[in-house]
Amino acid sequence: MNIFITGGIGFIGTHLSNFLLARGHHVTAVGTPVEQDRIIHPNFRYISGDASQEGAWQQELENIDAVVNLAGKTIFKRWTRRYKQLLYDSRISTTRNLVAAMPENEKLVLCSASAVGYYGDRGDDILKEDDSWGDGFLAQIGRDWEKEALSATKKGIRVAIMRFGIVFGKDGGAMAKMIPAYRSFLGGPLGDGNQWFPWIHIDDLTAAVLFIIDHPELAGPFNFCAPDSVRNKELAKTMGKILKRPSSMPAPGFMIRLFLGEFGSAILGSQRAVPDKLLKNGFTFKYPHLEDAIRQIIK
Repeated sequence: MNIFITGGIGFIGTHLSNFLLARGHHVTAVGTPVEQDRIIHPNFRYISGDASQEGAWQQELENIDAVVNLAGKTIFKRWTRRYKQLLYDSRISTTRNLVAAMPENEKLVLCSASAVGYYGDRGDDILKEDDSWGDGFLAQIGRDWEKEALSATKKGIRVAIMRFGIVFGKDGGAMAKMIPAYRSFLGGPLGDGNQWFPWIHIDDLTAAVLFIIDHPELAGPFNFCAPDSVRNKELAKTMGKILKRPSSMPAPGFMIRLFLGEFGSAILGSQRAVPDKLLKNGFTFKYPHLEDAIRQIIK
């Protein structure tokens, strides 16, 4: 298959591109860096371009079998008013431009990223894909992001929404920040640690993307998170156990809010999301349990 990826050389995009290339697919990726040296493969083609802006990159969508939309600025940064606009535009504008450039084609599939932040802060509620969107800035982004992607159905395109939990991998994502903190004796729960922490191993994420592409009956939203849902304090305990470091000292919630502002409040929120649709449709997780996933990454 010919597969087009926005954000194709980011943390998730690089893993996905390599996963698809290893299985014989051709990948075209668009990203903002002028050049890239992360992926060297005869079936990989890189295009430098800002997908949040219209441009020549849109012409590459004419002979594509599947599109994976991963573009978006990282949320792991203090949210100023200007940066919140960048977070929003990098997702909504990119998706709008992508859909506009896609041809009418009933055989084409769009797998578009979203996040479990779509649900807002929901405490202990078990969240399946048919649950409503919640309150807050991340929920607003999720709602508008998904709306733009689903507009592709007007062209006959099959659309799957990927609501990501926190993605664990050994060379980026949350683990790149967490492992050094724990090794420096600075790890522990965030706030009281009772908030639910949806997560997914990068290997399961990439496999789930191809699973959806390969099954034409699958569409709509999917929670991309492991079935082993844990609270933040259990994550901290597991990290401390594996790294042989203390992990019981919490980072006070008021300090997190003080230093990180609105983003601090967002990371203290709780989403007990479960991968109901992936499991019901026969997807098998390689890393369904937290300790196995973290041990594989740290190994």
